[in-house]
Order: sequence, then C-alpha cells, then structure tokens
Amino acid sequence: MALKRKAEEGDMLPNIAVDENKPGETVNILELFKGKKGILFAVPGAFTPTCSEKHLPGYLEGAADLKAAGAEVVACVSVNDPFVMAAWGKQQGAADKVRMLADTRCELTKALDMELDATAKLGNIRSKRYAMLIEDGKILKLGMDNEAFAPVMLEALKS
Repeated sequence: MALKRKAEEGDMLPNIAVDENKPGETVNILELFKGKKGILFAVPGAFTPTCSEKHLPGYLEGAADLKAAGAEVVACVSVNDPFVMAAWGKQQGAADKVRMLADTRCELTKALDMELDATAKLGNIRSKRYAMLIEDGKILKLGMDNEAFAPVMLEALKS
C-alpha cells in the first residue's frame, strides 16, 4: 500500500472524475487540464461565508485578467453534491468564468491528501482551502489558505 502524502508542486494531478452540474456528468480532472494551463481551487463549502464573499468572487472578478495571463481553465471544486455546486455557481454568476465541480465522494480531495475534518461545523469531511496553478496536468504552484486566492494565482501565472 502506497503511503499517502499531500500534493506538492511538481506532482501530476490524479486521474479522478468529479461531477459537474448533476450526478453522472463527470469531468476527469487530469483530462480537464491536459495540454492546458489553468487553475484549480478548492473551497471547504459552497455558500459558506469566506467561500462566497471572498474566495470564489475573487476568481470571478479576476476572470478576464487570469485569462489574459494565460489561464485556459479555471475550476472550483468542493466536497458537495453537484446540484449544490451548480446552484452556487448560478447564484455567483460563474458561467463562462469558473467551472463548478463537485467532489461528491471526496475522492479527489483524498487523493490530494487535502481532507479537512469539518464535522463539527459542516457535518462531514470537506476540502482544505487551496489553489493550484497547473500546466498539462502538472502542479506548478500550490497555495494554501490565504495563498489560495485569485491575486496570488494571477501573480504566479504572470511569472
């Protein structure tokens, strides 16, 4: 059995499918970034205060700048069901800016070793707050917590 370790810069994304829009509509996370440069960021929960007031809005407001700096894909993932992620994306105006992905079974989060035990506040295991600058499936930059917001990733794209 392989030892689990947290994702690091230089690692390849795992070959794991997540849901988009509704159950059964899957997106392979490795394929999503194949041959492309982009950002994958994770939030502990849709509709939660920091995620709804700062994290996702920063990527939405900065979408044009991120694209101009070379981001071909920007995706948000959370350990939620795809209906919640789709509704949150609609409420936030994410269409054509940020893909809203649901790690329904926590498989991506576990593969990246990014689990957050939020049982006391949110009822289950969620994802830590992070962002990754990715090129052709390879993690070039990994930012955790305050380093996971759009301005940090924009600077990484420009460098």
